[in-house]
Amino acid sequence: QVQLVESGGGLVQTGGSLSLSCAATGRISSIDSTAWYRQAPGKQRELVASISSGDVAYYVDTVKGRFTISRDNAKNTVVLQMDSLEHEDTAVYYCKATTTAYSGYRLVTNDYWGQGTQVTVSS
Repeated sequence: QVQLVESGGGLVQTGGSLSLSCAATGRISSIDSTAWYRQAPGKQRELVASISSGDVAYYVDTVKGRFTISRDNAKNTVVLQMDSLEHEDTAVYYCKATTTAYSGYRLVTNDYWGQGTQVTVSS
């Protein structure tokens, strides 16, 4: 089991910055990748950025050049630095950790979600 707690959301003006943190506890060694998703009102949850255990990062096109995802292994935390925020970035942001582990001879994958943190960008 992995537990995730997000923090760092809030209200910011267009063009401002926020830093979101996702702190993991539990079976951290089994985490294969960590991702940030967001869900705006009336829209589906979408992947924003992800980072693998080997520090390979992925960004959705709409945030490339503005958001940076990074890992702090000493604190078991993944950080999403968001700069040049736009009104369209307003959403609840969720952290997801994906674990992989063998159950006998079978590789089992599980996803764990945090509770979400609200980001509001005023125009």
